[in-house]
Amino acid sequence: MVSSVPASVARRCIASQAATGDNGTMNEYQWPIHGHITSRLIYGCMGLGADSTGTDRAFSALDAAVEAGFTAFDHADIYAGGASETVFGSWLAERGELRDDVLIQSKCGIRPGDPVMYDFSRNHLVTSVEGILSRLGIEYLDVLLLHRPDPLVEPEEVADAFDYLFRSGKVRSFGVSNHSPLQIEHLRAVLDHELVANQLEISLAHPDIITAGTAVNQREPAVAMRAGEVIDYCRMNGITLQAWGPLAQGKYSGADENAAAAVVTELAHRYGVSREAIVLAWIMRHPAPILPVIGTTHPARIAACAEADTVILDRTDWFRLLQAARGTAMP
Repeated sequence: MVSSVPASVARRCIASQAATGDNGTMNEYQWPIHGHITSRLIYGCMGLGADSTGTDRAFSALDAAVEAGFTAFDHADIYAGGASETVFGSWLAERGELRDDVLIQSKCGIRPGDPVMYDFSRNHLVTSVEGILSRLGIEYLDVLLLHRPDPLVEPEEVADAFDYLFRSGKVRSFGVSNHSPLQIEHLRAVLDHELVANQLEISLAHPDIITAGTAVNQREPAVAMRAGEVIDYCRMNGITLQAWGPLAQGKYSGADENAAAAVVTELAHRYGVSREAIVLAWIMRHPAPILPVIGTTHPARIAACAEADTVILDRTDWFRLLQAARGTAMP
């Protein structure tokens, strides 16, 4: 159903980090499935529309992201109760010429409340997408992701929803978020649509998915790492990996003092880039490749993050950062 990631794609992805594009912005990356072409970094819109983020600040953040070269924008129907999509829709309406030049993805499947529920039923998925499109003020989503695995999922209902959304022109590509390989296989068994992406938490503070394979046949860590095969699975099946929470809330690039932050600061000076760029470059150095989703609303920090596309960490520096963040040597 899905072809393997071409070696040329992985090589191009790594090579693209060596320099910015001709216009001074980030280089482009072509997704293996369906050929979406986007920046290596994705701008995450979770912080837009929150109580502390007015329209002016949200517009400034989005303008800064475009200026820095971001061409992919990530949403979810639950972000700020839908306000994130609404404010983005207002911004996009004022800059309508951008629609054809950017990729817009959103996620659905979480139903907030008491209790919080996950819902992959056909009705909920279709209704959610219709609400997303209304708030964004657009006719279609480039990518729709299933937000978190639904324990009560009926894959046939997902397939039915996807078929309707695709045939009606409301969604062009589909993917998942926070899914394991087996959960993806469960869906793929009945889907007529390829899954183009899997968005997962990945950072120096949360490196388990990247490092799990190194714990095979080891007594440490005492607690088994989770879904260690997910990166290998996605690479083998051409599924684009996205990293949410890649800056770990500034743990290594802000005011916190810790061993890994000290290494980040040292490397930032040596490579001549921001500390944010080093933290992100650690993720982007992986040959998968992995596209970090950046959520800051501060224009200066957005620009600092974009510098990650100019850095290729050497192997020694990559493992130094990993060891410092782990607090222990590799096995």
